[in-house]
Amino acid sequence: MGRRKSKRKPPPKRKAIEPLDQQFNCPFCNHEKSCEVKMDRAKNTAMIQCTVCLEDFHTTTNVLSEPIDVYNDWVDACESAN
Repeated sequence: MGRRKSKRKPPPKRKAIEPLDQQFNCPFCNHEKSCEVKMDRAKNTAMIQCTVCLEDFHTTTNVLSEPIDVYNDWVDACESAN
């Protein structure tokens, strides 16, 4: 006599990870996806600049920083100035 087959569930499917945005809306001129982030990981600095109104923002970064973090720092600096 043989063993009974075990009823194993298939492993759950993995969710696809969506990449984060690299271009953002400008808080000054409100153009969509007009701000680009340039990160210099060697110098631990980042710059975000609007291609329409040419506003820019420089900040320091760390190893874990992403472009969305630079954009959020820029928006926070704008709100604290007003």
